[in-house]
Amino acid sequence: MIKLGIRSAVLAAALCAAPAQAEETVRAVSFIPKNHPVLSQANVWVDTINQRLKGKLRINYVGGPEVIGRFQQQNAVRTGVVDMTFSVTADYQDELPDTSAFVLSKISPAEERKSGFYDLMVKSFEKVNGRYIGRVQIGGFYLWTKKKPEKLEDLKGLKMRTAALYDKMMRELGMIPVTINQPDVYTALEQGVVDGLGWPSFGVRSAGWTRHVKYVIDLPFYGSSNVIALMNLDRWKKLPPEVQKTILDTTAEFEPKMVQYFHGLEEKEWKDLGSAVTHVKFSEAENKKYLDTAYEVEWAAIAKHVSPEMLAQLRKTTGN
Repeated sequence: MIKLGIRSAVLAAALCAAPAQAEETVRAVSFIPKNHPVLSQANVWVDTINQRLKGKLRINYVGGPEVIGRFQQQNAVRTGVVDMTFSVTADYQDELPDTSAFVLSKISPAEERKSGFYDLMVKSFEKVNGRYIGRVQIGGFYLWTKKKPEKLEDLKGLKMRTAALYDKMMRELGMIPVTINQPDVYTALEQGVVDGLGWPSFGVRSAGWTRHVKYVIDLPFYGSSNVIALMNLDRWKKLPPEVQKTILDTTAEFEPKMVQYFHGLEEKEWKDLGSAVTHVKFSEAENKKYLDTAYEVEWAAIAKHVSPEMLAQLRKTTGN
């Protein structure tokens, strides 16, 4: 009787402990610090996934480039050094030129899922042993400068901070792109290494960059942005089907709320910026040239590396 009681107690304890032992951990890093406003919704996504998969899976979002350098993260997630990244697709444009279409999209993430663009990108990232999960940020980009540009000609020769996304546009308009990691931007501005930068509306003020950049070209481009959640494909395949489904369903549900959040954040950020920066535009003709250049240089670059059929498919599925 006593032995039976002991055995029952041991079995009960083992059963109670099983869920905790079964919980899997996915280690994630991001291209910029995890507390940056651009990644605010990535944190929300992580919390939501962890809540819905409690006892089954936990995403351990350990940090940003201070953990693994931004430009080492692509290889880290490919080889499984980390399980997951919050990355910008611009960092994959050399390997996966079709992913440049992320920033060129003129439709919502929900519409991308219906149009077929989402599935195209899932297949594309498989080439680098990745599983595209979904978008975690949205919003237009701007060029911010120390000196006021009165016309497009004034942009020529400016040294502008970039990180791959704006390179082609900047070069086409006569600027000199300078690759600098986000944590080093303030010092680069302060020391005159760069004359400005490309960045969304949010994050410039909180990073203190407005102490140096006083003008913003008020012609937003790449409104769909390109910050995504990407998992190592081998790690993804090892997850149980029901866990995979929960992650994908949760992401599809999350994206429209994320879009709404960033639209509200952008509106609030412009109010908070107030007179810290002056908004500038050019003539109507130059405004059009500026925006057309931003999009057409990217489509032209994609066209050099994909078939005409794929190019047409990318344009169609992104609303272009």
